[in-house]
Amino acid sequence: MTGQRVLAILFALAAIPAQALAQGAPGRPNILLMVTDDQGYGDLGAHGNTVLRTPNLDRLSQEGIELTQFVVMGNCSPTRASLMTGRYHYRTGITEVTRGRHLMHEDEVTIAEILGGAGYRTGIFGKWHLGDVYPMRPSDQGFDESLVHKGGGIGQAAGPEGNTYFDPILEHNNVSKRFEGYCDDIFANATIDFIERNREGPFLAYYATNLPHFPLQVSDERAGYYRKLGLHEHNATTYGMIENVDANVGRLLAKLEDLGLERNTIVVFLSDNGPRTRRTKNDVYPGRYVAGLRGTKTSNYENGIRVPFFIRWPGTLEGGRKITTMGGHIDLLPTLLDACEVALPADLKIDGLSLMPLLRGERVDWPDRTLFFQWHSGPVPHQYVHFAARKQRYKLLQPQDNPHGIINHPPDRELRRWLANLELYDIQNDPSELHNLARKHPEIVEELLAEYEDWFSDVTGDRDFHSPQRIHIGTERENPIILSRFDWRGPRAATQTGGYDQQQGYWEARVEAGSYRVTLRHSKAARDGMAHLRFAGAHETKPVLQGTETTVFDDVSLPGGPGRFEAYLKLERLAGGVRFVDVERLDLP
Repeated sequence: MTGQRVLAILFALAAIPAQALAQGAPGRPNILLMVTDDQGYGDLGAHGNTVLRTPNLDRLSQEGIELTQFVVMGNCSPTRASLMTGRYHYRTGITEVTRGRHLMHEDEVTIAEILGGAGYRTGIFGKWHLGDVYPMRPSDQGFDESLVHKGGGIGQAAGPEGNTYFDPILEHNNVSKRFEGYCDDIFANATIDFIERNREGPFLAYYATNLPHFPLQVSDERAGYYRKLGLHEHNATTYGMIENVDANVGRLLAKLEDLGLERNTIVVFLSDNGPRTRRTKNDVYPGRYVAGLRGTKTSNYENGIRVPFFIRWPGTLEGGRKITTMGGHIDLLPTLLDACEVALPADLKIDGLSLMPLLRGERVDWPDRTLFFQWHSGPVPHQYVHFAARKQRYKLLQPQDNPHGIINHPPDRELRRWLANLELYDIQNDPSELHNLARKHPEIVEELLAEYEDWFSDVTGDRDFHSPQRIHIGTERENPIILSRFDWRGPRAATQTGGYDQQQGYWEARVEAGSYRVTLRHSKAARDGMAHLRFAGAHETKPVLQGTETTVFDDVSLPGGPGRFEAYLKLERLAGGVRFVDVERLDLP
């Protein structure tokens, strides 16, 4: 734990009365935070979807409060970093969702750390996607208990080969273990067990299901109902996955009621971004219901960033209401801390506001603030590229069909062309974003563009993006450590799944000097060749024999310090990557 994080938590503790700490803060509300993965605003019966069956989410929307204009980032890791920290993702060092650009800096202070310091038990069950290795795992960021999959999804390059949504291998408190059943049910069961064991409270239970994220896998029983209706297979499977989530939401709400915790538990439900189809802004599933919104996941159009958001706290917040004031992902942390009467660390800079005055129905002079959205591929943010600035009424954006393809800084001619064709929409009167008003209201364009420029300068000034968060190798906190190509960096690190032996990357690491055993797990060698291991001037080689799938470097001496950790094969002149690298320090003190 870094000194900055320790100080931040101590400040939070200092703001809490000693008596409350000694008694475990009796009366403080529990929190059940439920976040789905790639569920769109239209993927709910309550939002007009007449095909999809979501009775429990519909009930939650009726019993709780809905923020109808709740917005997030258009992609996973950026949203999740903001949910955990109350800060824009660029401040946390995150620019994307893979290739090492999803690793949240270790000095970030999370809601789990702050609440844990105030006497809360904290657990996460499902998707983390902010780093799989020390010092970025949930256990390193304040969670007492964790049951998560690696990477951005089950079946991706970070996890075991061949892992599926059925009987998956998951990480339980940093130990890999195979579980029986369907992943969403496993995560819900673990959340229920955590609630039962911590019923005396207070607790933060974070049910972060990976559904309905690709790959589309669900039981035939769930998808069959929609197949019989004649839906496109993608829709049928996706709807089956969302129905599975809805059933588990019902189980979680029932458990709170059974344990008598309903009135003392804040329940929050939202999605991390809009629905995924392919990766272009206008692509849709055939017949997909989107509630009239434009765009998809990865887009800054409304269907990419506007998501369902419900909050319920019986007896404290009057339910059955809809709030049209805009809220966002950066607001979750301050809102929940305010509700739990836990002080924000005095020196912690956040971007969000507490929504509690709105939720309580207080008469407040709420600011007409601007929220900002931007991401593209590449380790360094580029100004003016795939951004949006959204106020309550108007939204300015620079759209991109394929932000994943933007890695290097665009030439000036491209920037001039993009800036000359910015789009402006009146979200209040044109939520479908059909009428571009940029030429009609150039004064609003200039106003929002200036605000965006100030924001970009501010949030990117917090981090040196050329000095990314490093993986720590050789510590007692994680030994051995498994490096995956999901965390690769470099110009040839271009994929999450398949083809890794035709690509190559490296890991930004901080190594403790010592003696190591390094095992390279790779595809079956087509011919004899050489394996290479490099770090900070050290370069070891080892013969690779045709037909082998592992190559072991025994008792290698590695220097200490920061640097690029490289492990690759040369079966021909162009080097190729490996599937995993197991790095074990042999001389831990």
